[in-house]
Amino acid sequence: MKVLFASSEIFPYAKSGGLADVAAALPLALSKDIDICSIMPLYGFMDKKKLTKTDIILEINLGGINYTADVYKTKDAKVLTYFIDAPLLSTTKNLYGDSEAYANNDIRFGIFSKAISLLAKLLHVELVHLNDWHCALSAFWLKDSNIKTVFTIHNLAYQGIFKRDSLDRLGINQSHFEMQDLEFYGKCNFMKAGIKYSDRVTTVSPNYAKEILTPKFGCGLEGFLSFHKNKLSGIINGIDTEVFNPKSDDLIFQNYDVNSLNLKIKNKKELYKNLKFKNAKTPLFVMISRLVEQKGFDLILESIDDLLKKELNLIFLVDGVSNYKKTFEDIAKKSDNFEFLFGYDEKLSHLLYASGNFLLMPSKFEPCGLNQLIAMRYGTIPIVHNIGGLKDTVHTDLKKCGQGIVFTKQTKKAFILAINRALKLKNEKNIQIFDMNCDFSFSNSAKKYLKLYKEIP
Repeated sequence: MKVLFASSEIFPYAKSGGLADVAAALPLALSKDIDICSIMPLYGFMDKKKLTKTDIILEINLGGINYTADVYKTKDAKVLTYFIDAPLLSTTKNLYGDSEAYANNDIRFGIFSKAISLLAKLLHVELVHLNDWHCALSAFWLKDSNIKTVFTIHNLAYQGIFKRDSLDRLGINQSHFEMQDLEFYGKCNFMKAGIKYSDRVTTVSPNYAKEILTPKFGCGLEGFLSFHKNKLSGIINGIDTEVFNPKSDDLIFQNYDVNSLNLKIKNKKELYKNLKFKNAKTPLFVMISRLVEQKGFDLILESIDDLLKKELNLIFLVDGVSNYKKTFEDIAKKSDNFEFLFGYDEKLSHLLYASGNFLLMPSKFEPCGLNQLIAMRYGTIPIVHNIGGLKDTVHTDLKKCGQGIVFTKQTKKAFILAINRALKLKNEKNIQIFDMNCDFSFSNSAKKYLKLYKEIP
């Protein structure tokens, strides 16, 4: 089977969140059993010199306007990746953005989606695996071909919603502007194209697949998803266990494994050299996240005064445009046991996983989450709200792989009680060893995706 895996971001070429990690790790796991290659945009910040330009030129027509796209590919990689270099798509400095410079995201990712469909036909692939709204229109443009499509929802909160006239600019007939198609409260919705026109739809955890059928988590699409639920399923994400391996990770100060767990604290001591914390024996709670409401920052703000009165140290490594930023910066300036670090930093995130005693994930909703899987791989115990993929991956039962501290209500009381349970743990090392011995790789999930691919008629 020949498969084209499409994503708006793939690590290490471009990354804004967990999608990039998944888009790197899943094709790699699948490559052991099938012929698979990947495709993503060639963004303005990427270095073309590190890529090879192919002879492929894609002529893309959207709404009567022609866009010519060059196609690049990786020189050396375990999975061959193609990059689409096109006007508008490749001229911005960042991936998406909310500023005026990104007001044409509908056309940008319309170009990308059309490029996916064209390249899929040129490469004679049997199946295209599309990820999130940025690729969703490809399912629409492939609907009359013999190429099968799978569409994965990584986060239903981001759907690619644009004004109605986007359809005209994309060359899509207005007959598709109706409730059971691309219309969404007077606007057009790219994600609906992926859901309606793909052969199969997946989410990144089984529990999230159930949650999005309800008004609480359905983000306005619960009825539409329920209509298409016969082709909906959930497959849990994994991580690249070679990239995230404390035994060989060259981004951390001190390597260690289950047999040398005592060395883990050396990472914390190294980390503290550049922070205001002094005592490495004090429990360290870390949070590595986008600074958005979804991740539970309202709950943290409500709880932080009580939290910082406890015998613990707290570090946030966050990024994203948010009103929370200044508030947390002000709190950190006045606190001896709270550090607020802003800006994406891959190396520092690895060091935090290797240094922490506990990872905070009090998310309001969480399609899957990778942070808890990475943390457990590094012997850092997750404290999670029992929803979405967190419910599927973090347990209090030692019979299930992945153990941590779980709270079931999104309240200050429940959250503080979870922190107290962490501080009173007597078997911390046993939990760390148990989690580090768990298999969080994509191997099991890849088998489920492969089975799904083959089941499509």
